[in-house]
Amino acid sequence: MKIYKLPYPKIPLFATGDIKYIIEDPALRPFYKFPVTLAAFQNAIDDKSKERTDLSTLVEVLKAQHSRLNIGKLVVDNIEKLSLDNTFTVVTAHQPSLFTGPLYYIFKIVSAIKLASQLTAAYPDSNFVPVFISSGEDHDFEEVNHLHLFGKKLTWESGESGPVGNMKTASLGPILQDLKAIMGESEAAKALYELIERIHVKNATYADAAFELAHELFKDEGLVVLNTNEARLKRLFAPIIKEEILTQPSQQLVNQTIAKLEAVGFPSQATPREINFFYMGDQFRERIVEEGGVFRVLNTKLVFSREEMEAEIDAHPERFSPNVVMRPIYQERILPNLAYIGGGGELAYWLERKAQFEHFGLNFPVLVRRNSAMWIDAGSAKRMEKLNMSVDDLWSDTNELVRKYLNENAESDFSLQAEKAANKAIFEKIAEKTDKVDQSLVKTVWAEHSKAEKASNNWRQGW
Repeated sequence: MKIYKLPYPKIPLFATGDIKYIIEDPALRPFYKFPVTLAAFQNAIDDKSKERTDLSTLVEVLKAQHSRLNIGKLVVDNIEKLSLDNTFTVVTAHQPSLFTGPLYYIFKIVSAIKLASQLTAAYPDSNFVPVFISSGEDHDFEEVNHLHLFGKKLTWESGESGPVGNMKTASLGPILQDLKAIMGESEAAKALYELIERIHVKNATYADAAFELAHELFKDEGLVVLNTNEARLKRLFAPIIKEEILTQPSQQLVNQTIAKLEAVGFPSQATPREINFFYMGDQFRERIVEEGGVFRVLNTKLVFSREEMEAEIDAHPERFSPNVVMRPIYQERILPNLAYIGGGGELAYWLERKAQFEHFGLNFPVLVRRNSAMWIDAGSAKRMEKLNMSVDDLWSDTNELVRKYLNENAESDFSLQAEKAANKAIFEKIAEKTDKVDQSLVKTVWAEHSKAEKASNNWRQGW
């Protein structure tokens, strides 16, 4: 396998804001706390050490969530290390996409594992554990219910609503059979399919299946998987849930930061609401809104007075689910975390959160852009070689590549200059004859010539 490394600014597919964060544009510097350097992690360690993370509850939850698995030794060791004050996490997260879903799901996890390894070498007095959050609290089923594989799309129709993690895996049978047919009969494909099938048949809920699949794929690398949809962890978060719902500080804080980002040319990513929590029940996850001095759960009959809402948070914090504005606050509250690894879009909304973190008294982590890669299979590589295409050519305009190929390889001239001259001569003769009949029609003739000229240019550009 050959590896080509390309500077991010050379790849036009990335958003402008993504590139500017990677190249450390000074305009973005006020919106994050630490630069992305190994040396900066010492400051991150010092700051995070001042926070009081409930490590005993975290370890208790992780042991319980992994107890039903054939847990890897490195994972056992890393969970035990999390009970120590000198252990820190490197976190990435993703929705439980169907059978892992897009390739960047894998890139995120690999990036977290790699960074934890680099930090271990750089700071031997501390421990660093890669953590992957896979909870499934979101109800955006259409975002996770499909998979693109070998040019085909598989779509899961569960027939359920509410948090995707709570959905039953029993409805996955037809999709598993389609997956088996697409993957083929190689030994590697059979082994991977058998793993996926076993996990999704064994586990009754989709959250448990996604959790175990991530564990099985990366347990030998020591990856610790965490489902944050857990009552014991939500209880640690309860004071912030209460403050956000009852006094609603985040909307103003985040909007102020968004305005500052827009002033330097960066568009907003996630619009904060007055209340940035959902209420979860059987088959539903709905927004909480305050109306007329009471709190309502949209699309339900649930209504809480201020006192009742406070009591509900105390009694059942697990029923409260953070949206995209509060989710970063939640995970940083429950983890001894130093860095969050995400894609360009994710980091863009993290950049809107620094003041919010300061308000809630939490350390703002190092924001690390996940690795990106494009896989070129052997067949495509051979065709590129035959066409004399380089990796850099992949980012060029398709029409420009076709023109380049024709100009370099065609035996005849594709400039069309001679044809254009001949065409113009024809219109000159038509204009001459038209002038003898009606001078006012000559402009019409040359207008038609312009149309023909434009059509030939468009045709030429389409090569």
